[in-house]
Amino acid sequence: MAEGKQGQGTNPPQEQPKKPLRRVFAGSKNQLLGTNNPTKTSWPELVGVTAEEAEKKIKEEMAGVEIRVVLPGYLITCDYETQRVRLYVDKSKKVIQTPMIG
Repeated sequence: MAEGKQGQGTNPPQEQPKKPLRRVFAGSKNQLLGTNNPTKTSWPELVGVTAEEAEKKIKEEMAGVEIRVVLPGYLITCDYETQRVRLYVDKSKKVIQTPMIG
């Protein structure tokens, strides 16, 4: 005599909290999607200068950026961060590769 309705006692699907979208690069590396303002994403002119000089210049052009100096032989993660620039340097701490966002 048990009258049961199927589906009773189940919770309706709950709306998931919306996560902020990450910026994604497409086409030209110098233009962010979702903005009308091209943003500089690399600094080829800094190859050959010291890490200190490069960090100063990048921070002048990009407020809030996190600079990471990568010494020869150091391992790095493969994640992509829109507010990070890695400076690959040689033993004398001079930039040897174009610094870029990532």
